Amino acid sequence: MNLNLKKSTAKDNKAKVKKSAGREWFDAIVFAVIAATLIRGLFIEAYTIPTGSMEKTLLVGDFLFVSKVNYGARLPMTPVAFPFAHHTMPITGTKAYSEVIKWDYRRLPGLSEVKRNDVVVFNYPMDADAPFNRPVDKRENYIKRCLAIGGDTVSIKDARVYLNGKPAEIPQFGEKYYYVKSDGTDFNPQAIEDMNIEAQRSSSDEYIFNMTAEDAAVIKKWSNVKTVSPYIRPAGEFDSQIFPHDSQFKWNSDNFGPLIIPKKGWTVKLDSTNYALYQRAISVYENNTIERQGNDILINGKKTDSYTFKMNYYWMMGDNRDNSLDSRYWGFVPDDHIVGKALFVWMSWDANGSFLNKIRWSRILDGIN
Repeated sequence: MNLNLKKSTAKDNKAKVKKSAGREWFDAIVFAVIAATLIRGLFIEAYTIPTGSMEKTLLVGDFLFVSKVNYGARLPMTPVAFPFAHHTMPITGTKAYSEVIKWDYRRLPGLSEVKRNDVVVFNYPMDADAPFNRPVDKRENYIKRCLAIGGDTVSIKDARVYLNGKPAEIPQFGEKYYYVKSDGTDFNPQAIEDMNIEAQRSSSDEYIFNMTAEDAAVIKKWSNVKTVSPYIRPAGEFDSQIFPHDSQFKWNSDNFGPLIIPKKGWTVKLDSTNYALYQRAISVYENNTIERQGNDILINGKKTDSYTFKMNYYWMMGDNRDNSLDSRYWGFVPDDHIVGKALFVWMSWDANGSFLNKIRWSRILDGIN
């Protein structure tokens, strides 16, 4: 009996030993990191807008929440990574991930597919190239509006986007360059600043304004304005920066296409007239070798005249059309690059404001359309 009592007392004393404060903090931090990682990876994540490519829909300094649930959370493809660092470590500038373990692309079921006019966060496709050569999920995050989905035919005529031969919806706050000619008198700089218009003066009476169609209509009524017209590059003017970067296609940012967006299961007939359009998707995004030998096209060493796509693709453009690096410049966005859908702005910070005016109060909890 006495021996049993001693053993029981020893066990009780052992059970009553408390964790040290350091151990409790360590456990709490580990739990918080795991919980935050799961929430960011599977449900919702915060992002900030660093550039003006989506103005005025989204402003520089907007902080927004992006849903991973809407399109289905993409499972990690390079799971060995430093917590909360995307692809580069702060201070050191070294890689924040390891490619020792690589997983194939998989996505959980979502609430919907990517739809036309959704504002979408995705990984920048060109980060697949040197000097970065980053894995898909470690490529830079971009945010644009999805103009076309797989199977659509997209074209741009005099800066107007057409889908399947019909005019596409124009973003409410989308901006474009306008040529503005005055009667020689100066504009009120405060009025231009209040309208948040970027203005460049090219002569004593000529300006380039970057603004919405609504702003253009207002300025057209000013007494000292003689002309307001959108600045549009002419059809047939070749721009080597524009996809597919081939002089066979006399395309530019304002006159482009038509171009069919690849869709999973779609078989395209390949020849010299469209090789440049689909070569990158077939080789870089779907991991095949493709080359031309004379008039012949070889995929994985075999002569062929067609290819069936394995993924859906999307056409992304910024609402600030003349200040946006988007699909017009680098082409399709593959399905495995999709991160999530932008939901709403939870905070907006104006770096040029003063004191409390640095916060754009009217944008807090503002939905994204």
